[in-house]
Amino acid sequence: MAQMLLANLDEWVKMQKRALEAFKQLNEEILSGGDRLQIVLATRAVFQHMIKTLRAFDQWLQDPVILSSLGKDDLAAVWKAAYDIAVKLLELDISHTSSFRELAASMIKEGKMTPLMALKLGTPQLGEEERERRPPIITM
Repeated sequence: MAQMLLANLDEWVKMQKRALEAFKQLNEEILSGGDRLQIVLATRAVFQHMIKTLRAFDQWLQDPVILSSLGKDDLAAVWKAAYDIAVKLLELDISHTSSFRELAASMIKEGKMTPLMALKLGTPQLGEEERERRPPIITM
């Protein structure tokens, strides 16, 4: 049983090291001229791996074997790293969402919405008054 635990931990570390190297290589490819699709796909891959890692950390912090073995300093180090990552992510989200909001407001005001934006928001050619008279969409 103990060997199985150690083997699982070794395998997880190996997988994370492979992911780290793959993302470093992907970053180099993106920086050396990746197109928009490559950037989107790479970003989604990174996010998916981050989600997987966060779920594993969350499960790890619920495991009594792990918790009974880790000292306060180890837990504090995990907290500090998690806090730093959360702050960076929230700052990125606030900045990106605010920038996109500005862009969207400008595009709407100037009547230059992309076809996809028009579909998402409704028919842009209709005036605000006409848009308000449409019946609400109800989903269940």
